[in-house]
Amino acid sequence: MNKMKILKNIYSDKTLFGTCIVIILWYILHIFIRSSIIPGPYETILTFGRLMTGDLFLHMLVSIFRIIAAILISMSIGVPLGLWIGLSKRADSFISPVAYILYPIPKVAFLPLFMIIFGLGNTSKIILIVSIIIFQIILTVRDGVKEIPMELHYSVQSLGLSRYQVYANLVFPAVLPKIISALRVSIGVSIATLFFSENFATTYGIGYFIMNCWVMVDYVQMFAGILAMSIMGILIFKVIDIMENKLCPWIDTNKSS
Repeated sequence: MNKMKILKNIYSDKTLFGTCIVIILWYILHIFIRSSIIPGPYETILTFGRLMTGDLFLHMLVSIFRIIAAILISMSIGVPLGLWIGLSKRADSFISPVAYILYPIPKVAFLPLFMIIFGLGNTSKIILIVSIIIFQIILTVRDGVKEIPMELHYSVQSLGLSRYQVYANLVFPAVLPKIISALRVSIGVSIATLFFSENFATTYGIGYFIMNCWVMVDYVQMFAGILAMSIMGILIFKVIDIMENKLCPWIDTNKSS
């Protein structure tokens, strides 16, 4: 009975259930390949635990700092700009065409330019990630503002609310779920971009750690680094989920109904 209850709890927790499936597939692949290139999950997890007391934890902190800094900068610039574009036809006609041209360009192509202008440290890597996230946020917020029915604008105007009150009570709550969704979409691409950028002119970061282990032909530590990057992504996604539950409680209400 207790075993059935444990299995039921694992299945109800999507993160835990997904982790179990990935570990099982990983173990099957390890047995099928029969090579040191793909170490077993048990050996990798033990190595991960040992390395987390040393340099791997520092590499992980540096990568998390770069991602969080890029997210905060992108939000502080992208959200106000998206709100302005969404509410102003003149701003939309001027800025949106520029955003449409720059958004599809692979931003990793600008990494050499960023390193020349901003140096080889954290700044160039953070700006590279910002260049990916910010366009997603700007366009998502703009579209979210335009989707607000005009009847709601007329209703709040009839109440005599100030422009700030309209933003605080109508516009921003309406686009907030879309901002969080845009962050989710951007995080995966941002982590992949961070991995790429951390292979150039740096000595810290998960990307550097993984590629250094690959050069040293230490596949167990390499997979431990991949595991650390996966955990980093999961943690960021969980933080976004918590933000959504706190800031947009009506979403869960709508789902349960």
